[in-house]
Amino acid sequence: MNLKKSFTIALILGVLSIIAWEFYWRSQGRFPDLDDDKYLWASTRAKVEKASKDDVVLVGSSRVLFNIQVHKWEELTGIQPIQLANAGATPLPTFHDIVEHTDFKGTVVVGVTPPLFFSTTFEQAPPWRRAASRSEFYKNRTYAQRLNYFLSIPLQNSLAFISNDDEEWHDDINLKALLNTISWSDRNGRASDPPFMRFQDIDIHRNVRMKNIMLTDTAFANSIKTVWKFFMSADMPPPDKESTIAFFIEDVNKLEARGGRVILLRNPSDGFFKDLENNGLPRETFWNELVAEADVPAYHYQDYESLSGFETIEWSHLSATDADQFTENFVSILLKDGLITNLKTN
Repeated sequence: MNLKKSFTIALILGVLSIIAWEFYWRSQGRFPDLDDDKYLWASTRAKVEKASKDDVVLVGSSRVLFNIQVHKWEELTGIQPIQLANAGATPLPTFHDIVEHTDFKGTVVVGVTPPLFFSTTFEQAPPWRRAASRSEFYKNRTYAQRLNYFLSIPLQNSLAFISNDDEEWHDDINLKALLNTISWSDRNGRASDPPFMRFQDIDIHRNVRMKNIMLTDTAFANSIKTVWKFFMSADMPPPDKESTIAFFIEDVNKLEARGGRVILLRNPSDGFFKDLENNGLPRETFWNELVAEADVPAYHYQDYESLSGFETIEWSHLSATDADQFTENFVSILLKDGLITNLKTN
């Protein structure tokens, strides 16, 4: 068999295998989508370099990702906010990166999820590293990495089987995730982590929307609640209120000194998370103290009927429909208070 014929057969078999693999996953209800990875975050972070005084940057944890819809914000104001929140992370290193490494003079909305915001300033702690590592990647990424990501976007948008999210969801379909679904006995008798299913979709602008299955499948939604309880039952260090507030205030002062603005937002929570936050990080001694020391506009959902009348599906995040309304209500408040620019003329 000559080399040309061998190559042709190998190519045909390879293409057929890819087609079969793609059709299989589509038959399982999967569809092409993007991954919320460091590459997408870095490409979004790059927008800050050219942002104007009218622009808005969003930092925080997953509640900012789910609850603030950037397309709805743009529809209302003509300005699409730059979404730089990171799930499971404190916003402090991202905010610090913007203050120290850009000339941005616009508005930064900082989401305050108490267990994460007040967690730590220790650079090796997981809540810090999750955010800081992405800022570091943005700073150090090579041109080859940028080109590789640019070329990957059409593939991610076309093929369902391409899945390589940084979060390593249990139901991802890359090889590593599939291997993780195999049950292995633990010689130490340690309980295995509960499966953490992906319950979000994300687009090229890092606009996150909760999957509809969270509303239609109670068992699926309860699996996410099980994960939250598992994570929060682990031994964690006490919150470091003094250091986190001091670190944040220093950056607030620097941003304001060059003409920027900071807005604080406390998103809704319910049930398990609300009890945990009220008992372990009470508003009076955490949020109120932060607001007093920062001396910036601050919005706590409990203080506004238009921000509090929502059900968090798994105690922490809003459904896609509710997130649209929450965003609209929040933007209306900010416009009324004269804190953001409205480029819409009608």
